[in-house]
Amino acid sequence: MAPGVEPRGVALLLPGFTGSKEDFNPLHVPLAERGYRTVAVDGRGQFESDGPAADESAYAQEELARDVLAQVEAIGGPVHLLGHSLGGQIARAAVLLDHTPFVSFTLMSSGPAQISTSQQERVKLLRDALAVMGMAEVWAAIQAMEPPEETDTPALDAGLDDRDDLRRRWLATKPAQLLATGRQLCAEPDRVAELAAVPLPFHVLSGALDDTWPLPLLDEMAVRLKAHRTVVEGAEHSPNTDRPAETARALAGFWDGVAGRAA
Repeated sequence: MAPGVEPRGVALLLPGFTGSKEDFNPLHVPLAERGYRTVAVDGRGQFESDGPAADESAYAQEELARDVLAQVEAIGGPVHLLGHSLGGQIARAAVLLDHTPFVSFTLMSSGPAQISTSQQERVKLLRDALAVMGMAEVWAAIQAMEPPEETDTPALDAGLDDRDDLRRRWLATKPAQLLATGRQLCAEPDRVAELAAVPLPFHVLSGALDDTWPLPLLDEMAVRLKAHRTVVEGAEHSPNTDRPAETARALAGFWDGVAGRAA
């Protein structure tokens, strides 16, 4: 929390596929200046959160959702929940298990069901590579295949530009986590109607361009959820790193409004 700023709440931030807690680093200071304590976590098997390297069953969506509920309990709740991409679908599963620890739910660049066909093909390539190569070999292959301007992103969601840092995070991620969650992204059912029945304020936030879930899908999901909708201009799939100041303003504004309605 920023010194001298009145505390306004706590937010739990869940990263996306191939991501980690560091993807939210650009948001911490501007949100602290608005009075929000932000807790970003690695999911099970991501970067510095341990998990089995080969047992995909450990990364079943319900298992990961129960991790989220345990994290909220450790924080002391209640919290504003935010999930980016894959993290949004895991967060949705947690809310559907038990919505009571949450004050609000923001889906950041996270759609109603499975990812787009082009991204499914990309995930399949990654899964095929992991079946025959180690993490270091897959990293090298991705760097060799991608155009120079795109090689900062191993698959879908990595958010920082420092290549050595991205490589370190990639190598620490468990292959089984990527295999299991990649399958989930390609087969996720539409659970928006279930979510809409949950008595929480919703926020659908995205960049102005997104090829993982096209914007019309996100717009429609926001309507179905009766959600607040934010489109961050100049951002793509990771508005938290593409336009952090604008994204932080949108998040804090939504959370301030939730607090105002509660009061």
